[in-house]
Amino acid sequence: MSYFDALLLGIVQGLTEFLPVSSSGHLVLVGHLLGVQHNSDLTFEVFVHFGTLMSVAVMYWHDLVAIVRSFAKASLHPLHVAEQYRQDEMYRLGVQILVASVPAGVIGVLFEEDIAAAFTDPKLVATMLVVTGLILFLTRLARPSPDRQQSLAVALAVGCAQAFAIIPGISRSGSTISAGMYCRILPERAARFSFLMSLPVICGATLLKTEELISTGTTLDSLGILFIGTAAAFVSGYVAIRVLLQVIARGKFRLFAVYCLVVGIFGIILI
Repeated sequence: MSYFDALLLGIVQGLTEFLPVSSSGHLVLVGHLLGVQHNSDLTFEVFVHFGTLMSVAVMYWHDLVAIVRSFAKASLHPLHVAEQYRQDEMYRLGVQILVASVPAGVIGVLFEEDIAAAFTDPKLVATMLVVTGLILFLTRLARPSPDRQQSLAVALAVGCAQAFAIIPGISRSGSTISAGMYCRILPERAARFSFLMSLPVICGATLLKTEELISTGTTLDSLGILFIGTAAAFVSGYVAIRVLLQVIARGKFRLFAVYCLVVGIFGIILI
């Protein structure tokens, strides 16, 4: 992989991570067009995902600080965590994020090799983009309510959607926001939760890959490629979050279904 490839793939990752069009799917398809081999090493994919993680951290910094403070408060009064869960909105949000992260963490550990193999099959990715398009299109049947409050059950359902999105071609943001809407959560709230719940899973995967890089060693050139890809994903990811929030506010979320269906069908036919 060249530095230019890393830059382009990083931009693609950032733009598509939060737009509901599957970042991993686009990485595979664009990599296939560039002739970049996506073998069983997912290091580059993990690190460009880390770039988008940093864009979430910047975007929702105040929420993250509030969550950390609420958990620190709970640690000082462990006998009153149930009461704090009922009264502290940010503590509830933090617990729900942790619960929602469990399914993807379990699937990622148990099926790492199978997931890696999926990155080598662009035809599968194109098919899964069609599935993503259908998931987005069916949100027209959802009936979100301003009175609907997020619960642990809803968080778990959204977490299962995130686990499903480990398959390249299934949009993580698209499936999780859609799952929230199917559970009658307002799109704006579902998007916020979707962005925040990505942090633990991506952080864990990045730490595992960093440990591998340290133990096995890597070249300076490889580190440069990782840095460029990560930086490009960070900048474009921040832009994508802003764009998606505006699209959701205008009620145009389902328009991304058309894009996924078109790209997926063309990919199935042409690849």
